[in-house]
Amino acid sequence: MSETLERWGSKRAFILAVTGAAVGLGNIWRFPYVAGENGGAAFLLIYVAFVLLLGIPVMMAEILIGRAGRRGPMQALGVLASEAGASRHWRWLGLFGAFTVFCILSFYSVVSGWSIEFLVASVNGNFNGASAAEIGAGFEAFLANPGLLIFNHSLFLFMTMTVVAAGVAKGLERLNNLLMPLLYGLLLLLAIYATTTSGFGTALSWLFLPSFEDVTAEVVLHAMGHAFFTLAVGACALMAYGAYMPDEQSLPKAAFAVAVLDISVALLAGIAIFSVVFAQGMDPADGPGLMFVTLPIAFSELPWGSFWLSVFFLLLLLATWTSAINLAEPMVATLQGLGWRRSISTAVVAISVWLLGLLSAFSFSTLAEFRPLFGRNVFELVSSIPPDIFLPLGGLLIATFAAWVMPQALVVKALGVGDGGYVMWRNIVRWVSIPLTFIVLLGGLL
Repeated sequence: MSETLERWGSKRAFILAVTGAAVGLGNIWRFPYVAGENGGAAFLLIYVAFVLLLGIPVMMAEILIGRAGRRGPMQALGVLASEAGASRHWRWLGLFGAFTVFCILSFYSVVSGWSIEFLVASVNGNFNGASAAEIGAGFEAFLANPGLLIFNHSLFLFMTMTVVAAGVAKGLERLNNLLMPLLYGLLLLLAIYATTTSGFGTALSWLFLPSFEDVTAEVVLHAMGHAFFTLAVGACALMAYGAYMPDEQSLPKAAFAVAVLDISVALLAGIAIFSVVFAQGMDPADGPGLMFVTLPIAFSELPWGSFWLSVFFLLLLLATWTSAINLAEPMVATLQGLGWRRSISTAVVAISVWLLGLLSAFSFSTLAEFRPLFGRNVFELVSSIPPDIFLPLGGLLIATFAAWVMPQALVVKALGVGDGGYVMWRNIVRWVSIPLTFIVLLGGLL
């Protein structure tokens, strides 16, 4: 079995890369408003439980396939299926994963472009003294301006693909080593600032003192779905990174470290955001607009509001940038596995993602009335179907392949935990994680 040309330079580099793929809009944009809509602390506890029972075991399944195959996702799945005497059609799962990431990155780039616009606006003090109505109207005007949306989408995608084109060691690893510590530093700075606001105590109570009276089947389903989405499992992205994983690294330890880092970002972001929201007496359940409307309103009325809002949008931009870079890599790796040069693979991915992203950008103006499916526009479709349906479907197939199809000897070697650890992991995946993933998939379909 041939080896990949590149490997992560250290165990730390691998953990930072996987964390970079996981930490992004899901933690800083999606978690606060999903938690806000689902009762705060009760949702948080259920979410953490599902990260342990669902997220980590499936994450390990995805990484170990790449580690055992030492190829791009399609090639690794095909070779491992042949060794198991199973159908080589399993390799198409790698292509499905690449398509899932392709769809996700197209809307991800558009939304991440919003953070560029809002970072510039906050640095310029555009929100100072602005009323809630003015800030809300400004956001609506921004969404209705396709030229501005496309410019920011293009700029963000250029920033992303330039790093990917440089390769694993010179591009991804170098930037992850620089930006991930900076991201955590900014997040800690915001959390420390949150302690000075009048809403800090309320935010802590709301996040950490659960009221289980608010728990419904819908809350549980949202927590399961978010645990899946936030760890970036199900799209074969982590499979590509597993192919670069150092031989001596412990997979369970690495997966647990990534989960802890991922949850800590969500918690710190929640503390920072809800402290400001509660300090201004605003509603934590303001939905997706919490980030781009509610927060500018809240910060505009606080001392040094422009500075702290600028720090926040810089944090959001860094998180989405590292995540996008790490999500783009498996698509490039898939094309490389077909014999394409990295430069050509990167260019094809960049142009394709940019073109699909245009449809999302136009969904707020020119294509606002174009609703091809379920009464939703393109942005609503691309930002809901891949995360809610494609990711759990991919995760279900990945977990099934790793726990039921792959030869035990290969799985034991890739896991690196011995026969006893393998049996424990296999039983959790077979009888807990796979059924839970199926429930998440059903929830997305219904």
